Amino acid sequence: MTAIQPAFTVQNMDFYYNAPKKTLSNINLDIQPQQVTALIGPSGCGKSTFLRCLNRMNDTIPGTRVDGKIYLKGQDIYDPNMDVVTLRQRVGMVFQKPNPFPQSIFDNVAFGPRVMGMDVNLNEVVEKSLRAAALWDEVKDDLKSDAMGLSLGQQQRLCIARVIAVQPEVILMDESTSALDPIATLRVEELIADLKKQYTIIIVTHNMQQAARVSDYTGFFWLGELVEFAPTTQMFTVPKQELTEAYITGRMG
Repeated sequence: MTAIQPAFTVQNMDFYYNAPKKTLSNINLDIQPQQVTALIGPSGCGKSTFLRCLNRMNDTIPGTRVDGKIYLKGQDIYDPNMDVVTLRQRVGMVFQKPNPFPQSIFDNVAFGPRVMGMDVNLNEVVEKSLRAAALWDEVKDDLKSDAMGLSLGQQQRLCIARVIAVQPEVILMDESTSALDPIATLRVEELIADLKKQYTIIIVTHNMQQAARVSDYTGFFWLGELVEFAPTTQMFTVPKQELTEAYITGRMG
């Protein structure tokens, strides 16, 4: 039986905002394809910083440095020959607060394919992406209306559709439901479960119940280190590290 190649392989990774102080230290893990991986841990532990390393979003911050290796399906993403624009098309990102462009719903979804010069039928791409983001039925008669007029939950699903439109392999979600009400949060969680059939999804969340509900694997970060990484059911029932158990049960963090 052939082993499945991980979507991401991270080896001995250190991250510095300003050397010599490390923000992340000796991170090692494999992210499995078409699975949901949740990253948990207290504020400031490095989980969002790690997430932004996976599409080199931290490159935009002066003075940052990455040591070690991060491979996307066998390709070193920090290789000088790696095109960052292509990387961010392959590894899309949904942020904590919905950030639709002040344009129409249609133009938001069509933005990426237009900018990248993709040879596609935009009408088909927009419909397909909105359907994949479980938003089509709500907006199909209002595609020319201002995206800023949507509810917060709809705006976040629009941002997911915008990521999907450029045909990524991986979707990163950084606290993507923290600004939403419980009903909108549930819609996004249902959407995550559906999207993993086609995409690898990595979420950062403070909500451990959410991590337990939606993820297949969980990584626990503490003070810039990956304390434990395991299948979610194992992590939440029989964690191997005392620190993990203390955090999950609320005795620490």
